[in-house]
Amino acid sequence: MINNFEDLQKMSRDNIDLALVSVGAFGKGFQALAAETADFSKQSFEAGTAAFERLLSAGSLDKAVEVQSEYVRTAYEGYVGQVTKVGTIVADMAKNAYKPYESLFAKYGK
Repeated sequence: MINNFEDLQKMSRDNIDLALVSVGAFGKGFQALAAETADFSKQSFEAGTAAFERLLSAGSLDKAVEVQSEYVRTAYEGYVGQVTKVGTIVADMAKNAYKPYESLFAKYGK
């Protein structure tokens, strides 16, 4: 497998390159997570503020319950959608981080 010192150096350099590509994939994934979280936080705050304003302007208890129920429903749907997006981002991040190692595992895995 390793015949001389040059082969060892080349293998080490290749492994470092693979690790850097993998770390880069994690970095991009974390950036996507941060951007998605910031967008969701902004949207949630705006939706909560709008719901609170509608709640304050509700003329009756029935209207207030209706506004609250609508807000809870939309907030839950938004949360479920966000969890799905985050799950997709994390799965893609893991796939992209593993991708550089596929050839290495295929080469030395047997």
